[in-house]
Amino acid sequence: MGKKDEKSQQGEELVKVNKWDGSAVKHALDDAVKTCLLGDRPQLKEQFGLVNTRLALCALAVSVAIMAHAWDFTHPFPESRPVLLFSVLAYFALLGILTLHSSFREKGTFAVALQKDKERERLWEASSDMRKYDDKYLLTLSVRDTKNGKRREQSSNKSCAAFIDQNGIVLDNLVANEVNRLFNALAADKKNASSLASN
Repeated sequence: MGKKDEKSQQGEELVKVNKWDGSAVKHALDDAVKTCLLGDRPQLKEQFGLVNTRLALCALAVSVAIMAHAWDFTHPFPESRPVLLFSVLAYFALLGILTLHSSFREKGTFAVALQKDKERERLWEASSDMRKYDDKYLLTLSVRDTKNGKRREQSSNKSCAAFIDQNGIVLDNLVANEVNRLFNALAADKKNASSLASN
């Protein structure tokens, strides 16, 4: 390792995690992937639609609970019964919608970015999964054309030890290599698809 590499590594903040805490490892790797995906590509603009939807559903549920509490405070129980009943049903309905949104729409997605070209717009998504008591970190990078809805994805399923050293420090350069490999594979697919369409 040269002096330049050592200086750049010292200049960057090293992320250290407890290797035996699967949740902490997954979140640290997700952060490293997101930093690499968005930090090195200025053409990708991060989108917050999924997070905003989740926050809006949570805010609505909390608002319903606060409304029920306030109404019951100003109109004691027998009088507030219909409002409390409505609030309880609305609260659990919102939590059900939030669960469905997390399970079927988000599905472990932690980064969404929009890429605008002259011809079209593409939506990039990064998602991950790491099962309890398992060392395999499944990273999925997908791209979807917003006009025709065609979606392609590339996945990587490696041990988290491939990205974290013995001291629990996340090796950003190894994470970046994997993200770049997936991104370039999808970008190459796009070029091949566009060349086939022109022929």
